[in-house]
Amino acid sequence: MGTAETTKDKIEFYELEKVRFIIKDACGIDIAYAYEDLVFSEHGLFIIQFQANSKELGCWFNKEYIETSKVAMFNSLAKSCTLNGLELKYKGKFEMSQKDGKDEIDIQFKEAK
Repeated sequence: MGTAETTKDKIEFYELEKVRFIIKDACGIDIAYAYEDLVFSEHGLFIIQFQANSKELGCWFNKEYIETSKVAMFNSLAKSCTLNGLELKYKGKFEMSQKDGKDEIDIQFKEAK
């Protein structure tokens, strides 16, 4: 099963089940939520982002995640991606915050340099 995102005249299909398998294989955790081109890991550790028409995935880590653990987890995810015909690129960090009085979150991404 995949997820779809619509733009003006086309529908983009993403391989959500493949990403679910990669995360489970690499980290032993599941996905918590998928929205458009973003896949959120359990515990908010990282976000995998689909890239349109590409075999490449982007990986964003929670800014609060410990650096040494992040490196080991990224390497494990990248290896599983390669074994499944995809490539993982480190994109940077993200921070989530709850909107005041709402059941919504804000996500701020900070690209790696």
